[in-house]
Amino acid sequence: MADYVGIIDESGGTWGVRIPDLPGCYGAGASAEEAIRDVASAAREWIEHQTGGARTLPKVRTTADILAAGDIDIAAGEAAVIIPVLIDDGRTVRANLTFDAGLLRAIDAAASQRGLTRSAFLASAAREKIEARR
Repeated sequence: MADYVGIIDESGGTWGVRIPDLPGCYGAGASAEEAIRDVASAAREWIEHQTGGARTLPKVRTTADILAAGDIDIAAGEAAVIIPVLIDDGRTVRANLTFDAGLLRAIDAAASQRGLTRSAFLASAAREKIEARR
């Protein structure tokens, strides 16, 4: 996992985030939280596409480096946010987990509604929770 610096701004009720260390990587949403979730997902896809699945993370600059480079236009209302990017290893590992029976039924129902397996649903939920930690 790597934490990239994102540049966030709002215009006309839409929030946007770009990651200067990942050229062309953008996210957007109706709220800052939605935009951050969107750009975290976009960053994961950007890295997987650009590295050909090698899972080599592009260099991460510090917020100070981004500011010094002039990548943030503070006068225009831009601000820095940390974007956690979780990259899969590309291999699965079996895990034995214990849940309350009612919670497991709810998980299975939610996964089914989305056309996902239990494992895919739980992995997706875990990614969202990890990426939202900031």
